[in-house]
Amino acid sequence: MGIAVEHLQSAGSGWSIEVTPAGAGKIDSFADCLAAGTSVNVTFLPGSDPLDTIEVAKRLRDEGMHPIPHIAARSLKDADQLDGLVAKMVSEAAVSEVLVIGGGVDKPVGAFDSSMQVLETGILQKHNISHIGVSGHPEGSPDISDQAIADALGWKNEFAKKEGLNLYIETQFCFDAAAVLLWEKQIRLAGNRLPIRVGIPGPATIKTLFRFAQISGIGPSMQFIAKQARNVTKLMTVQSPHLLIAGLAEGMAADEECLLAHFHYYPFGGFARTARWAAAVAKGDVTLSAKGGFEVIETE
Repeated sequence: MGIAVEHLQSAGSGWSIEVTPAGAGKIDSFADCLAAGTSVNVTFLPGSDPLDTIEVAKRLRDEGMHPIPHIAARSLKDADQLDGLVAKMVSEAAVSEVLVIGGGVDKPVGAFDSSMQVLETGILQKHNISHIGVSGHPEGSPDISDQAIADALGWKNEFAKKEGLNLYIETQFCFDAAAVLLWEKQIRLAGNRLPIRVGIPGPATIKTLFRFAQISGIGPSMQFIAKQARNVTKLMTVQSPHLLIAGLAEGMAADEECLLAHFHYYPFGGFARTARWAAAVAKGDVTLSAKGGFEVIETE
């Protein structure tokens, strides 16, 4: 018995997608790729200029999208810089939602070494930003211990409740639905009440997925993609996340208390291609397969 189309549509609705400032420069029109109001995360990568992130957020807003800029704690100098950047996000791009992350640098460049320290400043609340994403790690992190991750998640739940904030978890990308569903249940039993956006790798070649998996240092999913990457003849084969999404959609439908809420797509195989694929899933433009997966019906 395969996945029901209505379950795919329900799980796939309200999706978001990610873009880097460099990647945005290659996109002529976001409005040609996305429906109006689509949520688009804009990265703030180590060593980059945060003003580039704000400029892309402004462009997204001007083109009718909902920009969600990243705020990378370890790449900030101090609270004054944070205050100035958030003020600019709000005034220039009408930002109402952000994703606060630690950031992928070993040594902080300034006063912050965690997303929690950024949240504690009160600067986001000062600028009326109460819809805030924080990182989630279904397969752990090579940089943070499991206990530290658990402690941080408990703190964020308490902080959201105390401050009246609309916090949610956004995860690294994964390939294993069972691992994500198990993780969600475990953290829920441990007290998590924050909704979760699951990171989904958009359709891409196995070679490309393997490269990003290596960079991210993800666990069981790395083993999954590495096994496929060993077959040289398949390296340029496009791998879509149909089995991952089918498994997640089934788990979400089967457990009414499940906190998995939306999918967040990482467009490793191209922004427009990923956007078309995500939109097709949300619309139910799919053909179900006998093996429990599906194929999207894509239109250019």
